[in-house]
Amino acid sequence: MIRSIGLGLSLLFSLNALAQALLPSTNIGTLYFHAAYCFSYVEEHEQPEWTFHMVCRDCYGEEKRKNNFRPDPIVKTGSAELLDYKGSGFDRGHLVPAGDMTQSEYIMSESFFMSNMSPQNPSFNRGIWRKLESQIRKWSIVEDTIFVVTGPVFDPDGPSIGENKVAIPKAYYKALYFKSSNKMYAFLLPNEGSANALSTFQISIDELEFLVGIDFFQSLPDTLENSLESNLTELEM
Repeated sequence: MIRSIGLGLSLLFSLNALAQALLPSTNIGTLYFHAAYCFSYVEEHEQPEWTFHMVCRDCYGEEKRKNNFRPDPIVKTGSAELLDYKGSGFDRGHLVPAGDMTQSEYIMSESFFMSNMSPQNPSFNRGIWRKLESQIRKWSIVEDTIFVVTGPVFDPDGPSIGENKVAIPKAYYKALYFKSSNKMYAFLLPNEGSANALSTFQISIDELEFLVGIDFFQSLPDTLENSLESNLTELEM
């Protein structure tokens, strides 16, 4: 796969060798780096197959949302456009949450590139998905460093929106590696509103890898990776 680097390696990826080692496999996308996250962009779907970032108790700042949605200049094939979402009935849903990017104005602004957006049902984006994002931030205060992989799940001939045919995912996932406690967890949520508890959406990393065909946290030693990926211990929420 072609690897494309943004304007300078990020602090996360230039200073944190572990973060680089934990990057997921890239199946059909092109790898790009921004200041505090990276992603594998799939032109066919006009969104990433996954995003990767880190949260920790000392990662948060006071920066507020910018809402400056705009095309991503580093995506060589061109990212989705604002007009693709206009009148579609779908939210421009963040894959890397803006709430995790509060360290600086620059980092916050980069989270609003259209390459970080995916068509999400409003009741999903503003409900259960936001709840999961917030819960991960709470865990990071207790557990400290958490590596987060986020991505969409598509039907092969599923619907799309806009002139650029931005694919509408049927579901979304998050794969988590808790560094301090050395544990892995995964969540799979349909792209629809839900009043169910977050625990009802928890699956093992093994199950998620089988579903999406991606090897998460692939550079961990095989024996450790195999042990952690089968874990289905329920998280405290």
